[in-house]
Amino acid sequence: MSYQAEYIWIDGTEPTHELRSKTRIIADGKKPVIWGFDGSSTNQATGHFSDCVLIPVWTCKDPLRGPKDILVMCEVLNADMTPHPTNTRHAAALAAKKYASFEPMFGIEQEYTFFQDGRPYGWPEVGYPAPQGPYYCGVGGSKMPGRDIVEAHTLACIEAGISIEGTNAEVMMGQWEFQLGVLDTLAIADQLWVARWLLKRIAEEFDVEVSFDAKPIKGDWNGAGAHTNFSTKQMRATGGWDAIIAGCEAIGTRVKEHIAGYGYGIEERLTGAHETAHYTKFSYGVSDRGSSIRIPGGVAREKKGYLEDRRPNANMDPYVVTRLMVETVCGAAAAKAGAKRAPAKKAAVKKTVAKKAPVRKAVVTK
Repeated sequence: MSYQAEYIWIDGTEPTHELRSKTRIIADGKKPVIWGFDGSSTNQATGHFSDCVLIPVWTCKDPLRGPKDILVMCEVLNADMTPHPTNTRHAAALAAKKYASFEPMFGIEQEYTFFQDGRPYGWPEVGYPAPQGPYYCGVGGSKMPGRDIVEAHTLACIEAGISIEGTNAEVMMGQWEFQLGVLDTLAIADQLWVARWLLKRIAEEFDVEVSFDAKPIKGDWNGAGAHTNFSTKQMRATGGWDAIIAGCEAIGTRVKEHIAGYGYGIEERLTGAHETAHYTKFSYGVSDRGSSIRIPGGVAREKKGYLEDRRPNANMDPYVVTRLMVETVCGAAAAKAGAKRAPAKKAAVKKTVAKKAPVRKAVVTK
């Protein structure tokens, strides 16, 4: 009997790419194959040359359909089989391969906001709910709208085999979070995109929209981030504290590049308020949620573990963020290790060879 494969990919919408998907019916015993789509309808091609290619890169069980159905995360290629400009996974794969010996691992805390009828889910039609305070990890009454969607999404992720680690209500009413990890560079990004797709798809059933906007409501309300926890095998090893500090220092040398890759609207979210550091400044500290990078208190006690970059937005592309982290931290560590291994060059000694004076024959005068 045939089964359904839902092909999922990232489109070319600006300033933040969106998810697209479509269903292919595959004969029993066959695997997902290369497919295509109309790129002119997804901001990825023009009408006169619209073919784009879908390459399956990761699959999991589809928890919303039958027991044989699957979800298929895809990369987008041009018609000539080169990576499409919107294909950020390709560069992440190159970085992962280059620095594989460091064994980089990630955990991502994905915040998001439910919306309905143009306002956060559960908010009054006129005015605002009570100020922030009772919603974070809250329970009871009408102040926790969306829990039924969260529960359905959590079970769907578990059934699909996605490495979901937990969920919680966030600081603003209608805002929630789920955590994924601990996974390698590509796995964390593949699974996060599929988990986002599942969240949006399940919210459809409740007539609710999912927003990953960095600052969904202007004013004195928390924004939405995707705090990114990162480690290498050197950080996780006994005595890894020095590697953690070195990682923080390395990230501090590429602040503008990271900020540019951490999602649209970051200037509105990273203001220095609402548990953020200002986007123009860089800092790191132990248990400090007002710093750019937080080193958890437990990590400081054990002198090993990981660091948490608190700057990525909820709407960030995980392929971009993981690539930047790997290139920056592992690249700096590799360069330092290479410098230590390189033999010291001996100072060049310039030898001067004295030229012999020409021998003159005596002239005999007779």
